[in-house]
Amino acid sequence: MYPSSSQEPVDCTLKEISPYLGRGQVVGSHVVRLADKPASDRVEQMQYLFVRVVKAREVPAMEEIPGSLDPFVEVRVGKYRARTEPFEKQRQDPVWNEVLTFSRDQIRSKVIEVVVKDKVYDNDDEPVGIIRFDLNGIPIRIPPEDPLAPEWHRLEDKQTGEKTKGELMLAVWMGTRADEASDDAWDSDAAAALVDGSMAAYIRPQVYFSPSLWYVRVEIIQAEDLVVAEKSRSPKICVKAHIGHQGLKTKVVHAPEFNPLWNEDLLFVAAEPFEDHLILSVEDFEGPNRVEVIGWVVIPLSSIEKRVDNRVIAKRRYQVEKPAAAVDVDQWKEEEEVPGSLLLRLCLEGGYHVLDESPHYSSDLRPTAKELWNPPIGVLELGILRAEGLHPMKTRDGRGTSDAFCVARYGHEWVRTRTIVNSLTPKFDEHHTWAVYDPATVLTVGLFDNRQLGSSNTTSNNNDMKIGKVRIRLSTLEPGRLYTKSYPLLVLHPSGVKKMGELLLAIKFSCTSLVNMMYLYTRPLLPMMHYIRPLTLVQQDVLRYRAVKIVAARLRLFTVGKWFGDVCTWKNPVTTVLVHVLFVMLMYLNQLILPLLLLYMSLLGIWNYRYRPHYPPHMDTRISYAEVAHPDELDEEFDTLPTTKSTDLVRMRYDRLRSVAGRIQTVVGDVATQGERVLAFLSWRDPVATAIFVIFCIVSALVLLVIPYQVIIVVVGFYKMRHPWFRQRQPSVLLSFFRRLLSKIDNML
Repeated sequence: MYPSSSQEPVDCTLKEISPYLGRGQVVGSHVVRLADKPASDRVEQMQYLFVRVVKAREVPAMEEIPGSLDPFVEVRVGKYRARTEPFEKQRQDPVWNEVLTFSRDQIRSKVIEVVVKDKVYDNDDEPVGIIRFDLNGIPIRIPPEDPLAPEWHRLEDKQTGEKTKGELMLAVWMGTRADEASDDAWDSDAAAALVDGSMAAYIRPQVYFSPSLWYVRVEIIQAEDLVVAEKSRSPKICVKAHIGHQGLKTKVVHAPEFNPLWNEDLLFVAAEPFEDHLILSVEDFEGPNRVEVIGWVVIPLSSIEKRVDNRVIAKRRYQVEKPAAAVDVDQWKEEEEVPGSLLLRLCLEGGYHVLDESPHYSSDLRPTAKELWNPPIGVLELGILRAEGLHPMKTRDGRGTSDAFCVARYGHEWVRTRTIVNSLTPKFDEHHTWAVYDPATVLTVGLFDNRQLGSSNTTSNNNDMKIGKVRIRLSTLEPGRLYTKSYPLLVLHPSGVKKMGELLLAIKFSCTSLVNMMYLYTRPLLPMMHYIRPLTLVQQDVLRYRAVKIVAARLRLFTVGKWFGDVCTWKNPVTTVLVHVLFVMLMYLNQLILPLLLLYMSLLGIWNYRYRPHYPPHMDTRISYAEVAHPDELDEEFDTLPTTKSTDLVRMRYDRLRSVAGRIQTVVGDVATQGERVLAFLSWRDPVATAIFVIFCIVSALVLLVIPYQVIIVVVGFYKMRHPWFRQRQPSVLLSFFRRLLSKIDNML
């Protein structure tokens, strides 16, 4: 199935290609005009034969079965054939309205035959009727010309050529993939590969839209007047929350007065339209393996209030019921006995961006609420041309082959190309466009092998197989330039890196406003709510889809940094004011810096004299965490070499070691990423970012020549130590710019 291992080096370089797009051939990102014809997007100028079969009338029935006819239309071009769906209700006036296509490379005959046949009496020698076309007389249609109108054609007898009863409405023309009829067309190979019509979605091109995802914030504050089975003991209460398959629970608290207090935030993910319900169950832990469900609360997600900022949501009481019900406590009848109520604060968070892809390769950074979206800054155009040199992914008729299709994702829109059947050099020739809201996003294009063909089973056992994928960061594209590249498809196998083929793409990023795009480099990468009310690491793990990284939090490991942070946040106003005065003195009396530093260290030593140790140093178990060591860790420490433990125990310890090594590797990768971003300042891998940095350096040099450096340092220091009233809860401009810089993580498998 996969290529055998080889010691030959893998060619991983990008190659420039020169396809024929639009008005001519692309050479070095420029189009050399060959003819004065309208441009046809980003697809190659390859001709296809289009046959639109609309309908038929007065089609004669076969004599062997009087009055019976299950008609379909078959188009023959040499040895290639394509057919429409048959009607099985004995209709003599069927309506198909289907388009069949043939590649110009497949056409080896000058005659095109359109044959009307009967499914019951399917015989090539005795069709119901036939229509013949001369290939030289077929018109050529170039978009955006008006569609070719279909016409009625009289059926002929195949043997005698005489006109017979029955007519067929057809339109036949030559065109390209830019034709709007191409989206609904059946390729000749694809039409022959179908088992039944229900599998059409696995062949034709499709466009999918990701659902609008929302965070559901459930703040469980308190329960009141709970009724438990055993009132003589102090209950242990927790609340379990479920939305679909997502489940979370609060901590277990003792409630001697039957009014447990939690004040916990639980976060879920929900998709519009909101069909699920929030289900809360209040449970009492009576003992080991004994849990009493006190009651339930069921709240429709569509009834929960939405918010797009950090405003406070009003609390509400919800009645705990058996069976589950969501009723406002104010509407409850006082005379009926109730098992208690829950005090909750619920909202749908629209100010966050719900990450449903890797944060390093995100294709969309907009918040969920559409009212917070900014206008687009440009347009991304993608031409999926073809693939070359694919390795066989299956065997058919004794030879290796592949049924390839592409999937491209950017933003909320997924596009899937048509499946090219039985080809290791598939030609897609499809053009797609997306609106761009942020250049710090990534376009992902994947190539797959269709496993649905040749089998009516569409279960998970026939999942499509990934051949390879390509990631393209938009900030690396020069605005307005057309890139035509051949991207190697690299995958990692146990035997090493394998090249599964090459994918040929045409890409163009057009910017509507360069000023607006440069302004984005000073804005935070994520929406404001990620900084006003950031998600904790625990919440990110529970939501599973998210992975938010804050680089600055990893740097708060030094005592000096923590002290300076307290000064900047005015935790102790007297200390901060003294630091301001000392800062100004040091800038204008810089000859006192070294004496004052030595004096400060001496005073610090005198101050710490009263805290001097009175005993000689000894082993501290807290330093080595010996007091909190797990028994298995101690057992592993004293194990012999080679081990004497069981295989399962050694495997568990090995998995634990792999987990620790993975976390270390992640930290090392983060450090390397920051270094690579520093190197990206002047590398021109991100043309806009480098241009901004160069302009900043020039302006800074001119400012430093005019203004004394002491003034600049004082201004920067005062700005850094400004009062929290003048601070915004968002990353600084420099940090936002730094986070948008490129790293080599885009080039990793």
